[in-house]
Amino acid sequence: MFGICNLAIIPLRAESSDRSEIVSQVLFGEHFEVLETQHNWTRIRLRFDSYEGWIDTKQYQPLSQPDFDLLNERALVLNSDLIEYVTGANNLLMPIPLGASLAFLNCEEINTRQFEFEGLRVSGERPKANLIPTAFMYLNAPYLWGGKTPFGIDCSGLTQMVYKLNGYKLPRDASQQATEGEPLSFIEESEPGDLAFFDNEEGNIIHVGLIMENNYIIHASGKVRIDRLDHLGIYNAETNRHTHKLRVIKKYV
Repeated sequence: MFGICNLAIIPLRAESSDRSEIVSQVLFGEHFEVLETQHNWTRIRLRFDSYEGWIDTKQYQPLSQPDFDLLNERALVLNSDLIEYVTGANNLLMPIPLGASLAFLNCEEINTRQFEFEGLRVSGERPKANLIPTAFMYLNAPYLWGGKTPFGIDCSGLTQMVYKLNGYKLPRDASQQATEGEPLSFIEESEPGDLAFFDNEEGNIIHVGLIMENNYIIHASGKVRIDRLDHLGIYNAETNRHTHKLRVIKKYV
């Protein structure tokens, strides 16, 4: 079985309960494989990054195998504005966030509820120079564990969505993202848009951010913010201390 998100955002939970931790989000237009159902809950695997979790069965629309396969073949098309609207049944408007998927719109072959969209969209790979301007669209977004939108986002959600909006694919979690890319030896070798990873005392990757020019970094900690980056890690000038210990820098583009 397969499905597609036809709401603005669906929380993706670790367990089949409304009280369970939200580990990520499913944005409008994202499609997925249905792995199992349990009472009012459905465990899914997202097609884009293979991330798994539980969603409320009432909050998605089923897809046929042919429709799922057709979506897999279509180019990724995303909403490129902070918030836009799609027009659904009875001309009712529904807001969708930055990064929502639009590939299934205006596709008569796909049997989903029809929506119309007239806003800004982006598709295909864009130059690396666009990564940091894209990250600025999330500036001051509140930190939200599992979040992927300007209304709440976590550190790896930020890096994944910034890269996704520019046509590049990253895994969902920071520890997963750190297993890919080309490692760099020094900050001075990095370019704007490269990723810096940070670990805890046990050596586990727990944080990630996008490197900017002149030894700055944009990352999600409390909110999406800009701080200094040096060979020790992230330095917060407001608190006069290092907040994250640098582990590795990686290039993906």
